[in-house]
Amino acid sequence: MTLNDRAPAIIAINPGSLLGSKMVKEGFGVAGNDLQIGADILVRAALDAEFSKANGRYFDNDAKRFASPHADALNAETCMRIVATIDGMTGCTPRPASE
Repeated sequence: MTLNDRAPAIIAINPGSLLGSKMVKEGFGVAGNDLQIGADILVRAALDAEFSKANGRYFDNDAKRFASPHADALNAETCMRIVATIDGMTGCTPRPASE
């Protein structure tokens, strides 16, 4: 489950919609679903062979399957703008990929 011998795999996961977090309770006024749903899929992604070759993929836990990500996630310009915004907010400077 690695990008190479030194890096972890990167798998985007929707842990489940409207889980019972404080944000859901305050923002939507509903109790939400059991938070354990989100925890369980993250443990599964870390340990289950189903995810061993899933680097770069998106798993939708609501649909219980790998799916296509939102179109913005596939747009290189949009992704670069997001990274630049995060870098600006955190004060981080990206390291060259060779490190």
